[in-house]
Amino acid sequence: MTNKSQWGIIAVVVAVLGTGLFLASTRLGAELFPLKIGADAPDFSAMPLAEGAVAKSIDDYKGEVVLLNIWATWCGPCRVEMPSMQRLEEQLGPKGLRIVAVSVDVPGMEPRINEFAEELKLSFEILHDASQRIETTYQTTGVPETFIIGRDGRIRRRVIGEADWSSPASIAFLERLLAEPKPE
Repeated sequence: MTNKSQWGIIAVVVAVLGTGLFLASTRLGAELFPLKIGADAPDFSAMPLAEGAVAKSIDDYKGEVVLLNIWATWCGPCRVEMPSMQRLEEQLGPKGLRIVAVSVDVPGMEPRINEFAEELKLSFEILHDASQRIETTYQTTGVPETFIIGRDGRIRRRVIGEADWSSPASIAFLERLLAEPKPE
């Protein structure tokens, strides 16, 4: 084998490996690059339950402190957690905290989602992602799962499972984030 043919084989091997790495990174991005604290909050698309409403995305909350909760009506821990989120809304909502609860119930469950919110007297924003893409985008392990997003658009905390959002520790953490200046 000549020197020239050896270099040709090496070039082909490098091209195949490069293509394989590119395809792996685009198809397995979430597995290769897990979502971490300090990362930019990924974009999502979810619908408000009001008729004729326009889909919301992370850009709609730019510069705000957001508690992004991913939940479902069939989830027992979600039902337990929601009243503490409502208490948090009543306490920190007037100070600028945005609570956004995105249901990942299947398509057609909008009436049940509305009933759930009415039954628990929830006044914070309820959205629906019937495609359930937010679960992949945010790499959730199940529901409920919550992400605290700072004014800078970065994930500051991730909580897997139910939490008492009206606890003194949660309120203190969120008040510190609310005290940060809005980005320009």
